[in-house]
Amino acid sequence: MQNLAIHTLMHVPYEGLGCIENWIYNKGHKLSYTKFYESYSLPEVDKIDVLIIMGGPMSVYEEDNFKWLAQEKAFIRKAIEKGKIVLGICLGSQLIAEVLGAKVYPNNQKEIGWFDVKQTEVGKQNAVLKGIEEQFAVFHWHGDTYDLPSGTEHLFYTDICKNQAFIFKNRVLGLQFHFEVTEETLKGMVENGRQELNPCETIQSEADIVGNKTHITENNLKMNRILDNLFREN
Repeated sequence: MQNLAIHTLMHVPYEGLGCIENWIYNKGHKLSYTKFYESYSLPEVDKIDVLIIMGGPMSVYEEDNFKWLAQEKAFIRKAIEKGKIVLGICLGSQLIAEVLGAKVYPNNQKEIGWFDVKQTEVGKQNAVLKGIEEQFAVFHWHGDTYDLPSGTEHLFYTDICKNQAFIFKNRVLGLQFHFEVTEETLKGMVENGRQELNPCETIQSEADIVGNKTHITENNLKMNRILDNLFREN
């Protein structure tokens, strides 16, 4: 694999790359950032090979409150049109879904905590998920969902939220959940979103969220494998 220029879009300081950063540096790739919560600039799309779009508490339809959203969407659209490898996580997956023409809207229930995802029949056949179990616990923190964009393959679902992951042209991957969380990033998400943790059937307690260190390790290994598969296919 050649050394690639990987650019990351971040929306809040506590939802960073997590284990993905280690994967990038271990593979010898170059990493750059646009941080929309600081003074920011966007690179020329032609100067990057890969775009990673991280999560955040805002919604894709809040352009009045977050003026950079329209500019970000235009940048994502251009990256996809130019054939870049694109990975979106949580809010990032929702932004990709909207850019690809799908509707993003509040789900009937929030999903916060460690809940099982299941592969679809199509997902079981996709090379990007090679070596990934058909069902396992992964970390969720989202209130919005999206319709499946036209031309994409539906990869994962839960009983709470049908559209959990999709892939477009085997180069653009949207993950509604968080494979990438480490103990540090998980702590940051909890500290900044504690007001949402009103335990119920679809929202776990803080103790249950931060106490699952085995899940973190297992999910990081899955994230690494999916990145290996995605880049191998491209």
